[in-house]
Amino acid sequence: MSSIRDLLEDDDVRSISRRYFISNGFDGTLTSIGVVVGAYLSGVSDGLTVITIGLGAAVGLGTSGVWSVWEIERAEKQAELLALEQAMLTDLDETAVQQRRAGARKINAIASGIGPLIGIVLPLVPFLAEGDAVSMLGATLIAIAVGVAVLFMFGAYLGSISKQNWIVAGVRMGLAGIVVAILNLFLPG
Repeated sequence: MSSIRDLLEDDDVRSISRRYFISNGFDGTLTSIGVVVGAYLSGVSDGLTVITIGLGAAVGLGTSGVWSVWEIERAEKQAELLALEQAMLTDLDETAVQQRRAGARKINAIASGIGPLIGIVLPLVPFLAEGDAVSMLGATLIAIAVGVAVLFMFGAYLGSISKQNWIVAGVRMGLAGIVVAILNLFLPG
C-alpha cells in the first residue's frame, strides 16, 4: 500500500494519469452526449434502452482506456528502462526501478479506464427517472446538461492546476458538449 501511495505522490505518475483520465473522460462524456441525443432523435422510447446503449459504450471506452494505456505505457516504460540499462551498463530486471515503472503503468491504466466510465455514466443517470419523473426529452436535456457540467469540471480542474482562469477553461471544455449535441441534430434520420 505504501508503494501505491509513493507512486501517487510522484509528480510524473500523477501528471500522466491525470492526462489519461481527463482525455478519456472527455471522450467518454462526448460519446455519452452523442449517444443520448442520437437515441432521442432515433425514437428510442425508454430510458432503460438509452442506459443499456450507454453502458455498452462505457464498457468499450473503459476497456479501450485500460488496454491501450497498458500497452502504450508498457512500451514507453520498457524503452526508458532499456535506455537506462544502456547508460548504466547493467540489467535492471526485477529491481526497484523496474517494479516502480510497472506500478506506474498500472496506475496510469486504471486512471485511463475510470475517466470514460465517469464521463459516460453520469450523463446517463437522468434516464433512471424517465417515465416516472421526466420525459425522454427531459431526460435527454438533463443528460446534456450533466455532460456539459462534467466537461466544465474537467476544464476547471485543468485551469486550476495550470493557474489559468478556471471558469474560462471550464467553459471551453463544456462548449464541446454543446457542439456535439448540436452536430447530432444534423445527422440524417
